[in-house]
Amino acid sequence: MIQDIAPSRLYNSYIKTDICEGDFLLCFDSEGKLLTDTGGDRITFPMAGKEEQLSAVYAFSVDEERYFIVLSEHRDFGAGFEYNGLRQLRDSFGGKELFAAFTAYHLWRWYSDNHFCGRCGGNMSFHSRERALVCEKCRNVVYPRINPAVIVGVIKDDSILVTRYRSGYAHNALVAGFTEIGETLEETVAREVMEETGVRVKNIRYYKSQPWGMAQDMLVGFYCEADGSGEIHMDESELKYAEWVKREDVVLQPSDISLTNEMMKQFRDGNI
Repeated sequence: MIQDIAPSRLYNSYIKTDICEGDFLLCFDSEGKLLTDTGGDRITFPMAGKEEQLSAVYAFSVDEERYFIVLSEHRDFGAGFEYNGLRQLRDSFGGKELFAAFTAYHLWRWYSDNHFCGRCGGNMSFHSRERALVCEKCRNVVYPRINPAVIVGVIKDDSILVTRYRSGYAHNALVAGFTEIGETLEETVAREVMEETGVRVKNIRYYKSQPWGMAQDMLVGFYCEADGSGEIHMDESELKYAEWVKREDVVLQPSDISLTNEMMKQFRDGNI
């Protein structure tokens, strides 16, 4: 999956520090596209020069490489660099650079959405000791937002419930949805499967989780069994396809970076 970057390792503790020569710069435009050079077999990010003068905040490190999110206008980094959407990058690349791009987008989106305090409208400033923003007027403290969502592998005999979204992602998927206020994750599983497909479920069990910075999500994977006949009544406003698919007929997604794809593959290969 996208976060499986071993032997590399992500260090995401906040550090109050300045840019140094050789640090990677994460430059987003107003649409959330990331400045990258995609001419090689891996994503390349701009690097800070000597005495770089940019308004930026430390994001994280991968091994010994430091990444900074640029929050202001930035200079021209030369030929080869252009703005690419995360979906474009996802379709062509992998590895620690793609994970860095996803994780950086999550942080950039949060910083961009919180210039002003939601309580009093005052200006927000960086917290001096942790990953947070502080209102200069009322001292309200805001932390990065993470949206919990579930991915559900619903099983009936030797088949799994495969879906395809009405719009957006064009490949096979599993039932998925966001946790609502007051719900447990298990209750989210049962509700989302019922709402999208009309299938009741039982024996809900946790599988694995995945950060998904593209949507500021924490994806939590579950398997469960159909409770009853498993007759499908699809929500056509959200899905264009929902069918029980035999193990040997499961068609995986074109890349192996998502929790959804891993869960389908685990079922197809007889591990679940």
